[in-house]
Amino acid sequence: MNRKSGVFKKSAAVVLTTVLLLVSAACGSSQEKTESGNSSPSANNGASTAAPAEVVEITVWDKPHADDPKKPFYEQEFAEFDNKYPNIKVNHVEQTKTKEREQFMTAVAGGEQPDLYQTPFPTMELYIQQGITADLTDRWNSFADKDQFLPSSLEGALKDGKVYGVPRDMYIMGLMYNKKLFQEAGLDPNKAPANWDEFTDYAKKLTDPGNNKNGYDILGMDWADWFFEYYVWQAGGDLTEKNADGSVKLTFTSDAAVAALQFYKDLKFTHQVTQKNVVQSLDDNQKDFYTGRTAMQVAGSYWFGDMISKGMNINDLGFAPLPAGPSGKSPGQVGGAYWILNPKASQEKQDAAWTYATFVSSKEYMEADLQYQKDNGIFPNLLTVRNDIDLGNYIADFPADISEGAKKAAEVTHLEYFLKERLSPYIVKAVQSVLLNENADPKAELQKAQDLAQKEVADKYNAELK
Repeated sequence: MNRKSGVFKKSAAVVLTTVLLLVSAACGSSQEKTESGNSSPSANNGASTAAPAEVVEITVWDKPHADDPKKPFYEQEFAEFDNKYPNIKVNHVEQTKTKEREQFMTAVAGGEQPDLYQTPFPTMELYIQQGITADLTDRWNSFADKDQFLPSSLEGALKDGKVYGVPRDMYIMGLMYNKKLFQEAGLDPNKAPANWDEFTDYAKKLTDPGNNKNGYDILGMDWADWFFEYYVWQAGGDLTEKNADGSVKLTFTSDAAVAALQFYKDLKFTHQVTQKNVVQSLDDNQKDFYTGRTAMQVAGSYWFGDMISKGMNINDLGFAPLPAGPSGKSPGQVGGAYWILNPKASQEKQDAAWTYATFVSSKEYMEADLQYQKDNGIFPNLLTVRNDIDLGNYIADFPADISEGAKKAAEVTHLEYFLKERLSPYIVKAVQSVLLNENADPKAELQKAQDLAQKEVADKYNAELK
């Protein structure tokens, strides 16, 4: 699991006990009986295979941590599945909170890959290429619910017309802003900046150094490339290209990347609209927002619960697509997680794992999960992988404009740049160099990063393909 998936996991499960959790993409749905007495999902949920006649034991890495607010909910679901499928014994394993990907890859290398695993969107392409994910095409085509999933939720699990994962959850990144601060600055609280020029203008009007307020908190810590890539897309490019043969081409020094980093530099030094400590943690960035020290931030559709649990009024929050850059476009990064099956597991184990994956992906399961969140004061993510679920049934007194903003942000989506897991540190160093040194040249820093990444990552990766 990558870092953002960690953020999603926590944020989706924020409770009114002021637990602020920031870990993502692998936060799952659960199902327990609702107040009306409705029971868990029906058997197999349209799966193409039935539960095996003999007892089959499978390992699933989905055991909740002790401090997970939804732990009782998941445990109830484990019991529901056991009752519904007595011939399948599931060993639920708790995964580490940090370095999840490393833990998983160690298990794969040691021949101990779990039968079912939740992997974030960004790693799917590599796992498919490395043969870590089982081909689910036949199963998926026979799955009764397959047409109920959002097309964009399945994109990352497809390769050459084949399906390699079951969508678990998803989110969209956009611009979150404080309507109250907009109004105080003389800006229309119902109109977000549409492009870079408007964004800069808004940020300058929202910045008040005397009162320790800035227009925008930039992300410059060791996850800096997470948000920086969005600006590269807005400028009309990307940080890498995947060649037809699967090899990677680095494009750190493209006109779009240079323009994006120059924009970052201008926000910090020319317009002076960012926080002073540009390498502070994401937690501190969020704190700046919910305490009113910053008016705008890049945020996920799953962050609202965090803001509300920290005392913000839901009516003061706005959400919109990211401002368009020179390209005239504003793609929103989509993320989430897929269930993947172990391709080396026996047919019986794969059948059992598929049964479990479809159980936790059903409409009934996900609706019960949303009901649980509503009943327990948990604010849900504003996107769901299924198109047959009405989120409005599970969010009390929710302003319609926020939901519409999230939907609009999801109209144009973009997956993270190819080979991000290996190239991230190089991009981060270039971004930090520019944000911390007014004399740093964006193109020169990106060139240094690209030269080093080419030698240490790209050349080796491309050689591995051969």
